[in-house]
Amino acid sequence: MIDPSTALIGFALLIGLMAIGLHIAFVMFAISMIGAVMFLGTPAVMNFGNQFWGATNNFVLVAIPLFVLLGEILVRGGFTDRMYKALSDWLNPLPGGLLHTNIGASAMFAAVSGSSVATAATIGTVALPAFRNRGYDERLVLGTVAAGATLGILIPPSMNMIIYGAMTNTSVGRLYAAGVLPGLVLTGLFMLVVIVLCKWRPAFAGPVEARDPFLVRLGRLVDLLPPAAIFVAVMGTIYAGWATPTESAAIGVVVALALAACYGKLSFRMLHESFVSTVSITAMIMLIAAAAFYLNFVLGLMGVPQALANYVKSIGASPGQMIAILTVFYLILGCFLDALAMVIGTIPIVFPLVVAIGIDPVWFGIFLVVMAELALITPPVGMNLYVVQGIRGTGTITEVIVGTLPFLLMMLLLVWLLWIWPDMALLLPRLSFG
Repeated sequence: MIDPSTALIGFALLIGLMAIGLHIAFVMFAISMIGAVMFLGTPAVMNFGNQFWGATNNFVLVAIPLFVLLGEILVRGGFTDRMYKALSDWLNPLPGGLLHTNIGASAMFAAVSGSSVATAATIGTVALPAFRNRGYDERLVLGTVAAGATLGILIPPSMNMIIYGAMTNTSVGRLYAAGVLPGLVLTGLFMLVVIVLCKWRPAFAGPVEARDPFLVRLGRLVDLLPPAAIFVAVMGTIYAGWATPTESAAIGVVVALALAACYGKLSFRMLHESFVSTVSITAMIMLIAAAAFYLNFVLGLMGVPQALANYVKSIGASPGQMIAILTVFYLILGCFLDALAMVIGTIPIVFPLVVAIGIDPVWFGIFLVVMAELALITPPVGMNLYVVQGIRGTGTITEVIVGTLPFLLMMLLLVWLLWIWPDMALLLPRLSFG
């Protein structure tokens, strides 16, 4: 069994190489090869082909391209514009007005897309033009879009949960169920902070706007049915036990295609654009996943997880202390690594430690997703910050960063709430799956 200090040096090298900008898949594969050559010999080195095939041949991971395709169809089908308008009819009366629509639309799109970056790009494209000449504080507008989009990986379905489940042999269905309540709580916390800020300083919100007649607003609720139907089709089939997460993703794609056809948006051009984008995104994700599985294989043969688990047991760290340490660790790491890179790169080392001290794998999966959300809006590499600034096209990214700070605090509050009330994440999995 390898010495824990050697494992930590290798882990520091892994994080350092990713932090300087090398591609995560290359870094993980290189570290794996170095470890295999130094400690395991030729058989382990030559086994990378089997590991790559095993990773990409995993049925659970088939859900990734399906959810990417689902999101692409929704964006190109024009469902988001209508959904945003329908939500604004009912959320505008709250203090903060249209700011709540950014958060509500992000939460609703998150419930069918599985990607925070896709949510940021989609909602940002629809929302930012709506705020022009309306008198809202621009920093808060940008913050609601960037932070609201992070819900894309917490509210199921979530690609991060799929990857976590595949790498740790944790039920993706349970992870999906576990993400529902924390996702709703975080949506509520985001809206609460908007209300508090706009009550404290009314100038943050634009003037109160005249509302359309009740029957007109009621009629526009029909535009919420497409995303709601897809969410019910995807999550309902999982909870009813009729489909696996992968099969439910396929059902979601079929429903999305049917809805696009009903709205007259289905065409060969739309399908071609959706397929090309899906292939591009999936290739990137699967390359990273394959490298991560090979790293897991090498670390397992070297005995790294067992050595680190024994070390943690020997120093007597409590679960609470471990989570506090990991919160600070991931906060710092999220400033230098992409969220997906951070999750995949640390799971092989961190997961055995938390399991060894008795932390539930499903609960830890939700904790890890929340920390990944934080990484999406922490500078200097927070992906959502750059997506929103790119759509905005003017000003500086500093204004986006400042706008996300209150929401970052709400995410840390959610971590604390998860710790003091674990059933926020564990209640629905227990009720749904026993």
